Amino acid sequence: MTDKLPPNLLALFAPRPPLRWVPPCDQPAEQRRTANIGGLADFLPALAQYEREYEYHPTESWLEHRDRKKLEKKASIEKIIADAPNTYKPDEDPNIRGDAFKTLIVARLDYKADEHDLEREFGRYGPIERIRIITDTHADEKGNKKRKPHRGYAFVVFEREKDMRGKTATLLNPRISHSLPTGVWPCANRTYGPQACLSCKSGPLFLSLPLQATP
Repeated sequence: MTDKLPPNLLALFAPRPPLRWVPPCDQPAEQRRTANIGGLADFLPALAQYEREYEYHPTESWLEHRDRKKLEKKASIEKIIADAPNTYKPDEDPNIRGDAFKTLIVARLDYKADEHDLEREFGRYGPIERIRIITDTHADEKGNKKRKPHRGYAFVVFEREKDMRGKTATLLNPRISHSLPTGVWPCANRTYGPQACLSCKSGPLFLSLPLQATP
């Protein structure tokens, strides 16, 4: 069939000349000598010596770091719960003064508010004996956390109990220093007795509010 093709196409199917023989660049195969290949057992002493000289310290993964932080936090909370009854001594706290039945708790306090704003707001209901805004005395131990002027709540001690239980009971979330609505509660209740106030160096931590507290 190919004999019927024209000469220009037959030239495309013609075989090429054979490759030129060139001597190999290295030793011939029959004269070649290589190193003997053995197992890995000869390297075990060297690996054991390397392990003794350079001790391996594995790094902590992010999952291990998360689990470790959870366990540390749980252990610290359990320690606080176990040690709190021994370290809780409210009678020895010099910052706790005044009668609980004459004291109002002011919560959700704006961070720009100060004693003058509280005195201007509550002084119209009666003479005030003492105003204490709780500050954070452990702010330096919290690393890069933003430091705030105070903890956001305060105690207002009136000179007379009737002033505290008078018109202040009609307060419905007053706004102090252009803040969000502020919560006001009495610190004690005559029906159920003085409410417990757990305290530490920075001031009261937990407050047991009366049943008729203003939301």
